[in-house]
Amino acid sequence: MGVFLIWYSISKLSPSDIQSIKTSFQTANYWWVALSLTFGILSHLSRAYRWQFLLEPLGYKPRFANSVMAVLIAYLLNLFIPRSGEFARAATIKKYDKIPFDKAFGTIVAERVADAIMLLSIIGIAFFLQTDLIGSYLFKDKAESSIYSKIFFFVVLPLVGYIGYRFLKKSNNPFIIKVISFVNGLAEGVISILKMKKKWWFILHTLFIWMMYVLMFYAVTFALPETTNLPFEAIIVGFVVGGLSMALTNGGLGTYPVFVASALVLYNVPNNPALAFGWIMWTAQTVMVIIFGLLSFQLIPIYNKYKK
Repeated sequence: MGVFLIWYSISKLSPSDIQSIKTSFQTANYWWVALSLTFGILSHLSRAYRWQFLLEPLGYKPRFANSVMAVLIAYLLNLFIPRSGEFARAATIKKYDKIPFDKAFGTIVAERVADAIMLLSIIGIAFFLQTDLIGSYLFKDKAESSIYSKIFFFVVLPLVGYIGYRFLKKSNNPFIIKVISFVNGLAEGVISILKMKKKWWFILHTLFIWMMYVLMFYAVTFALPETTNLPFEAIIVGFVVGGLSMALTNGGLGTYPVFVASALVLYNVPNNPALAFGWIMWTAQTVMVIIFGLLSFQLIPIYNKYKK
């Protein structure tokens, strides 16, 4: 699907569009891209350190270097087989730090609950900042769209969601039961995090990780003159759209540049520079994951043999 989307998006471009995108790549300020990758590395280190807060109550304390390399291996494998990285991460830490697979995997699931909550929170912020923009599409009268959209998103939708949840809890449909189980799992995950001994450190690291993600996106906007002066709400909307595109194909292959470009165009960024931004952002992230993931594959057995 990702390869098809790449072909489809390129096939729609004229020769002048392709030349414009090439020019953006050639003239981009890659120091800002390097800064973006630095934020990405910090997020990976923080994620590896945060993992220890979940393993410690179980009686395990893996080497920090092993945790970092296990995280990087997981990111690499997720590029090729979705969600395989979580299994590989648990298997890696089992092999080199003797932590049982099921317990390690359970902590990874708890991490994902925290990350899902953060993503949903940022989506909520994006809706809050852009209720007028979204409302202008839903309501014809622009003068009233601001009031109506705020009522719709922050009163009507939550109320309908709550009523719908209460109603669906009584359903016997297998799919609905799975959805309700997922929602209940999120709630249980939040409660378990709040009961942790070092919950505040865990929460701080979670906030730090997601702040680094946003800064990764923000830093690259300074690489191109057309995206330098984007408002804060454009950064958040672009980040959210890019993050959601990652779920459609492996690592956002083919979807990330197109989705991000479609969001930036709403803020008067020309289509070609917007596409160039999306491709620069996606390429930098993907190359970083591949390089550090392959290095981790090579170094983790050598590191543990040396330590032993």
